[in-house]
Amino acid sequence: MSSSALSAALALVAACSNATSNVLQRMANREETGVRTLSLRLVKDLLRNPLWFAGVGAVMLSFVLQASALRYGPLALVEPLIVAELPLTFVGAALFLHAPLGRREWAAAVVMAGGLGALVWFLDPHGGQGASVSAVKWAVGLGLCVGAVVALVAAGVRTSGNRRAALYGVATGIEFGITAALMKGAVGSLSRGPVAVLSAWETYAMVVAGIGGMFLLQNALQAGKIVAAQPGITLLDPFVAIMWGIFAFGEQPAPGAVHLGLAVGGGVVMVAGALLLSRSPVLEHGREPTAEPSGPSDPGVRQTSGAA
Repeated sequence: MSSSALSAALALVAACSNATSNVLQRMANREETGVRTLSLRLVKDLLRNPLWFAGVGAVMLSFVLQASALRYGPLALVEPLIVAELPLTFVGAALFLHAPLGRREWAAAVVMAGGLGALVWFLDPHGGQGASVSAVKWAVGLGLCVGAVVALVAAGVRTSGNRRAALYGVATGIEFGITAALMKGAVGSLSRGPVAVLSAWETYAMVVAGIGGMFLLQNALQAGKIVAAQPGITLLDPFVAIMWGIFAFGEQPAPGAVHLGLAVGGGVVMVAGALLLSRSPVLEHGREPTAEPSGPSDPGVRQTSGAA
C-alpha cells in the first residue's frame, strides 16, 4: 500500500471514530437541562456521564489515527477525508435516536461523498514538510485563526439557541483545523527522532488547542440542535486545514486551472450535500430538553427549547 493510500485509509477510520464520538457526546449533552454558555459546570456534570466518557475516548482514538494519517500524507489530503464523519454521524443518529432514513438522507450522502471524492481526487495535494514552517507563518496563521475563534465565540455569547450553536460550531471547526495544523507540525518533528516530538512547542500547543476545541464542542452541542452545530464543525476543519497545508506547509495541489476548477466544484458539491444532510429530520429527532430558568446559583443557565 502506498503512503497516500495508507494515509487516506487511516483518515477514513478516524472519520468513523469522530462520528461515533459525535453521536455519543450529543446523547450525553441532551441529558443536560438548559443552556449554559461556556460554563465549566457543564463539563463537571458531563464528567459523571459514561456516554460522554465513551465519546471522549472515541475522540482520543481519532486523534491518534489522524496523527498517523498525517505522518504518511499531506494535511490537505487527510483533513477533507475527515468530512466523511457527517454522513456517518447521521447514520449513527438514526440508529441510536431511532429515526428512519429516507431518500433525502441517502441522496444527500451520495452527493456529499461524490463531492468529497472529486475534491480529493482533483486537488491531489502532495509534497510539503511539517518541520519547515517558519515562525512568521505560524504567528500569522495562528493569529488569524485564534482571532476568528474569539470573534465567533463573542458573537455567540450575545445570541442564543440554534444561532449560538451554529457560531460555536464554526468556532469549533476552526479550532480543530488549528489542532490538525499543529499536529502536522508535531509529527514533522519525528524526522529528528521521537524525543524531538516531546521538545517541540507544536506538541503542547496542539494539546491546548485540542482541549479548547473539545470545550467549544460541548457548548456547541448543548446550545442548540445538532443540525445547527454540525455543519460548521465538519466543514471548517478541512477548509482551515487545506489553507494551512497549502500556504504554511508548502503542500502543492495538482497543477493546472482545470484540476483546480474541478476540485473547487467538488468542494461546492460536498458543501451542498453536507448542508442538505445536516438539515435532515433524522438529526433533528430527539427529546426536547427541560427549560431551566436562570438563578443566582447558576447565572449561565437560560431557558431554551428543542435541542436534538
